[in-house]
Amino acid sequence: MWWWDSLLNWLRSFFFKQEMELSLVGLQSAGKTSLVNAITVGLNMRKVTKGNVTIKLWDLGGQRRFRGMWERYCRGVSAILYVVDAADRDSVPISRSELHELLTKPSISGIPLLVLGNKIDKSEAISKQALMDQLGLESISEREVCCYMISCKDSVNIDTVINWLIKHSKTVE
Repeated sequence: MWWWDSLLNWLRSFFFKQEMELSLVGLQSAGKTSLVNAITVGLNMRKVTKGNVTIKLWDLGGQRRFRGMWERYCRGVSAILYVVDAADRDSVPISRSELHELLTKPSISGIPLLVLGNKIDKSEAISKQALMDQLGLESISEREVCCYMISCKDSVNIDTVINWLIKHSKTVE
């Protein structure tokens, strides 16, 4: 029945515009801004249209003083993108702690989570399975969780990320 869903989505594209609002969170230097730049083709924009979907990104600071604001910007979004520097092995335990703290907030329960292991172009980057294990993604329940390994520098898997985001967009009539 995949063809039926494809047909319906194609027909909807003629009548409804889709819009997404996302929160892009992660520790400093994980590559959040690089991801925004890769999605927006090098422009320093926070809103981009891909086909009939408009993606609005909130690029939130990763320094400790800004992490308390993450919840506020994650409420009511289509998905939460959590970017991790996969080449900085020392930051992964901190990323795990901050991610799990964020996910305890009732105001964002059920919002899909897309974890992006960035900087896979570096030789010291950990594998997808190692990242998933170290972040404890298997223990996250009551929300959809997906993980992709990306390189914003080399634009690796950026299209895959955009396709995942489009599938999670909300229809605006």
